[in-house]
Order: sequence, then C-alpha cells, then structure tokens
Amino acid sequence: MRPFDDIDRLAKNPALDKIAAPARDLVHKVLRRQDVKDALHGVWLGHPLHPVLAQASLSFFASAGVLDVAPRTRRPATVLIALGLVSAAPTLAAGWADYADGHEEQQRVGVVNAAANGAMIAGYAASLAARLRGRSTRGAIIGWAALAAGVVGANLGGHMAYHQAMGANHAEGYPHIGPGDWTDVGPADELPEGEPTRRIIGDVGVLVVRRGETIHALADRCAHASAPLHEGSIVDGDGRGDCVVCPWHGSVFRLDSGSVVHGPATAPQPTFRTRVREGRLELAVTGYPGVPAS
Repeated sequence: MRPFDDIDRLAKNPALDKIAAPARDLVHKVLRRQDVKDALHGVWLGHPLHPVLAQASLSFFASAGVLDVAPRTRRPATVLIALGLVSAAPTLAAGWADYADGHEEQQRVGVVNAAANGAMIAGYAASLAARLRGRSTRGAIIGWAALAAGVVGANLGGHMAYHQAMGANHAEGYPHIGPGDWTDVGPADELPEGEPTRRIIGDVGVLVVRRGETIHALADRCAHASAPLHEGSIVDGDGRGDCVVCPWHGSVFRLDSGSVVHGPATAPQPTFRTRVREGRLELAVTGYPGVPAS
C-alpha cells in the first residue's frame, strides 16, 4: 500500500468535517480584511506564500536537529529553534488563509496537517524552555520528537500541494493547449452586453465579455481551483476597468489583462486575442498569462 492511500482515506472521511468546517468558518471570521488575505495568499508574490514560509520554518528546526547531535553546538541550535518559532507565526497565518479557501477534501487533510504542525510547534516551545533552563539534552530529545511531528506535517502538506493541487495554477495549461490560430466561435452580435458567456475554442472553454465594441476573453477555468468563471459576476475594478469575480472563492481578475486583483488566486488568467470579421467573433490564445489581449 502506498503512503498516500492512507492520506486519501483522510480526504474521503466526512467525520473530519466536524472539525474542518468550524475551523474554516473561524478563519473567515478572523480574516475579514481583503488586503490582509491577499498578502497571506501571496497575491503580491505571484504564487502562494505559505510554501515559502513553511520551508523556512522547517529548515530552522531541521538544522537545529542536526546541530543537536553534537553537544557543543546546542547553543546555536537554541537560536535556530527560536528563529523557527518566530517564523512559525506568519507561516501558520498563511497556511490557514489558504486552508479556508480549499475544497472539502483538502480541508480534511488540512486539519490533520494542522494538528501535526501544532504538535511540532508545541514540542519546540517545550524544547526551547528546557534549553533556557540549562537542560540541553532534554531539550534536544524533545526537539527531535517535535521534528518527527514536523516531518509528518510536511508530508501531509506536500500531499495537499501536489496530489490535491492546492495552491497550484489550474489555468497554466491554457497557453499550451489553446489554439494559437484564429478560431471562429460564432456571431459577435449574439454576445449579451456586459454579461459573462462561455465559448469553446479547440479543447478549452473561454470566458467572453462584450463591452460595446470591445470584447474581452479569458480562460474560463479559474487559476485557483478550476471554477467556471462564466458563472461569476462582472464588476467595476475601482475605476481601472471591468473585472470578473470567481463564483466559488471570490477571486477577482481584470478582464483586459487577466491579472489578479484579489485572491485567493495568485496566478493570472490566460488571455485570448479577439477580433470580429464579417460579424463573426474569432479568438486565439495569447500564449502568456497576464498579457493584454488585442
């Protein structure tokens, strides 16, 4: 049996919803400011922030575990553990922000991941307390136990990121599979004014919105979690052009460029070039996410 088979059982266990759902609701209540959520999701970075912070925190702890093997290096190990505990605060905040906008299966694994990471943090706090009292050997033993819990948490986090695609760019394939040649998708005058509609080009769906003589086209599947953007709403982007709001988790993208205005999405929506010839709308993928269509 492969290790991830057991993790998949966690993802399919509805009993975990008794913990996962209240935790999700609590995070939404605490994280009400959109700018804070965007910062924690990593909108400013262009990809999720949590994995970067998690690697830093675990690196501090793992390095301390290595130094603890030699008694004379336990003082610098204490410094590393202190740094790891300090870095854990933003790491946990970013992780919970991503968790709250995940699917049920991801959240079920996420609460177990949080439990493992919580055990790690508690263990390292106890380890640091023992070291500060001069009990370096006791602190080292507790630290190694905490590191073991951290390894379990890291494995669960990796499963969520790579097996469950949490935080992955779900629209990345559009520039590679969308037709680069102009493709007829129907009469232009059939497009309703200012309403999101869906057209098929090649093997992919495209969100199309007409504003007067201007027609915008974006990849229809949201980069965050593959939600159908044509089921979303069109809003004004604070005077900077029209935007589409994802119907599932509320990500906001600019129609003219596909760029992210608000998360949880961090990657832009791929755009399509548009033109009208003899009353027929034609589309062609630009090839690069975030490049304005023309």
